Amino acid sequence: MKQMKIEPLTRPDKIINYWKKEKTAVAFIIIFGIGYNTSAILGPIYQGKLIDALLRGDSLNEIAVLAVTFVLLIAAIQLTRYLKRFYTRRFANSTSATMRLMIYNNIMNKGFVDLQHENTGDLMTRALADVDLCVDGMRKFTTELFDTGVLMSAYFLTMLYYDVQITVIGALFIPVAMVIAEKLKNLIYQFSIDYRTKSSEITGMTYDFIDNAMLYRINGLEIKTQEKYDLELEDLQNKAIKASIFENSMQPIYNVVAMLGVIMVIYWGGSKVIAGSWTVGIFSTYMILFAALAAKVSNAAKLFNSVQKSRISWQRIKPYLTEYKTKNTALNIKKNHTTLNIENLTFAYPDAKENVIQNITMTAQQGEIIGITGAIASGKTTLGLALLGLYPYMGSIRLDNQELMDYSEYERSQMIAYLGHNPQLLSDTIYNNITLGSNEDITAVLRDVCFDTDLAAMPDGADTLVGNGGIRLSGGQQARIALARTLLNKRKIIILDDPFSAVDMQTEEKIITNLKEHYQDCLILLISHRLAIFSHIHRILFLHPDRTVEYGTHQELMEKSEIYAEIYNLQQLAGENNE
Repeated sequence: MKQMKIEPLTRPDKIINYWKKEKTAVAFIIIFGIGYNTSAILGPIYQGKLIDALLRGDSLNEIAVLAVTFVLLIAAIQLTRYLKRFYTRRFANSTSATMRLMIYNNIMNKGFVDLQHENTGDLMTRALADVDLCVDGMRKFTTELFDTGVLMSAYFLTMLYYDVQITVIGALFIPVAMVIAEKLKNLIYQFSIDYRTKSSEITGMTYDFIDNAMLYRINGLEIKTQEKYDLELEDLQNKAIKASIFENSMQPIYNVVAMLGVIMVIYWGGSKVIAGSWTVGIFSTYMILFAALAAKVSNAAKLFNSVQKSRISWQRIKPYLTEYKTKNTALNIKKNHTTLNIENLTFAYPDAKENVIQNITMTAQQGEIIGITGAIASGKTTLGLALLGLYPYMGSIRLDNQELMDYSEYERSQMIAYLGHNPQLLSDTIYNNITLGSNEDITAVLRDVCFDTDLAAMPDGADTLVGNGGIRLSGGQQARIALARTLLNKRKIIILDDPFSAVDMQTEEKIITNLKEHYQDCLILLISHRLAIFSHIHRILFLHPDRTVEYGTHQELMEKSEIYAEIYNLQQLAGENNE
């Protein structure tokens, strides 16, 4: 089956452009919408003719012709209705897909700093529920423009043809009902805003509670968290009830008001039948037209409400509907020897008052493993993030003699691999967690991270499911799978932030040996608070709490840095005592 290709949209923040984009579908909606709603009056007319023919005692052939004509008309009318609805749904589906594409593209092209300020639950609500509500309002507006506007006009004009006085007087209450519906839309709008806002909050809370369920349970906060969640759900329910009541409970009232004129229609219409100026068939036709016209008032009210809800959702998703951005996948990466030159690097997080790291200067090159260590809160992890180019920095970071920020985001992702504290495993197989969808051989990296023996003990091998967040694996196994993922593509620079915290010392030494032997074409920056293996790597950057730094080999730091030497010796002593 051929798949529909979703095309980006120019000026997606202009709602009219979505109708312009689907101009073919919209053209068919107009054609079949006008065709259906103008021909719909023929059903009641021929039904009246059929009644009169029966009452007059016409011949069976004449009645049969009328009956067949009536059935064929209804079939033709319903066919045009089907085609109108088909193209309306096609317009809605395409618009929904386009909106989601634009929102997803916007999110994927946001900077790292901007994404940190986004609420996951709110993003999910906007990309899913708000898009659905917005498109639903657009769909109903498109279809009701004909099913309500054109059809009501057709009914009203036909009724005028039968009798002007009865039509004008009988229809007096219809605009009254529509005015009431229009006036109530602002109240419905406010209740809908409250509901949508609370719904976003609940989505975020749900995501948080699922993601951190074990954390709350372990710390004895499960019941307290559940109670808080229940209170928020109750508030959401109350807001949903208020929004629903004012949206739906008013429909019968609109219908009652609009139908008040039926009393006069029955009185004067019945008088015309008795007087002989109207037949029973005409009276039946007129009553059907009037009832249908009055019933359409509730549709108009629903349209007002849908448009209001759509307006709320449109305002919520509009900031995310920006011009489509195509990733720059051009690569200007030097294939020769990798060099990293850092000079006077100073960094502070956005809106922070103090620098986390400052005046760091160091050089490193391909084939080296550089250790980065220091006291707690000395800026080790921050340095690793700064070297990714995710945040603006002061000073200079030159990779292959070109400033890091001069590379495109895509180029940086192809040159630098990063492993943070959290393994971030998917609820998928070991193979898919390492390859992330690519078709790569993972045998070598599994051996490099000493996971090959673990895998051999698993019946499903690389197809073993790790569970949500890797819950089916030990902490050490999770860490090594994440490390294998980072090593798989052998980027020019590999930044590892405390990758061995859940791994025993013997395995750690084996992995370091493998890294030195098999990754000589990479520059590895190893951030760690465990110094046992630092005697086996090339150089160490030691960060002091006062933001000063020392850089040199293990032996050089042992000789000139009392703090480094003290920490190393204490860890060595602790290791010996644990043996």
